Amino acid sequence: MLPLTGCHVTDDVMATIGLPTSETTPAGANAQANLQPPAIGTPPAGQPGRIAVTDQQRGYLDALGSAGIRPSSDLLALSIGSYVCQARAAKQTDQEVWAYVLPLVRNDVSSTHPASMPPSAEEIDAATADYIRIATDRLC
Repeated sequence: MLPLTGCHVTDDVMATIGLPTSETTPAGANAQANLQPPAIGTPPAGQPGRIAVTDQQRGYLDALGSAGIRPSSDLLALSIGSYVCQARAAKQTDQEVWAYVLPLVRNDVSSTHPASMPPSAEEIDAATADYIRIATDRLC
């Protein structure tokens, strides 16, 4: 898992996340090493501390909710989706995308469970599959 270096948060405000075409990596390159953290921006007018999302991103977040995914934050859900899209654009295999996204999803799913009842492997696998499918369909 790559650390989210280079991120800067001001007043807990995050903005839209997207994949600039200039950030894609040619097939065969070490694509995972070139994944970038999400972009930071300003909140919607009059809503400090809120994440500014596009209609496409709102559709992705809504689809996660409809699939029963309850991320610890919209920002993390958007970050996971952004990493899926970047891996897809870098032509990583399904197995590589899964291996990269699984730890992110595992950490998030685990953080939403009480310590006395950790999530099952099946629950984590199902959430990972949903994140990848929904991000691929709605965000990428």
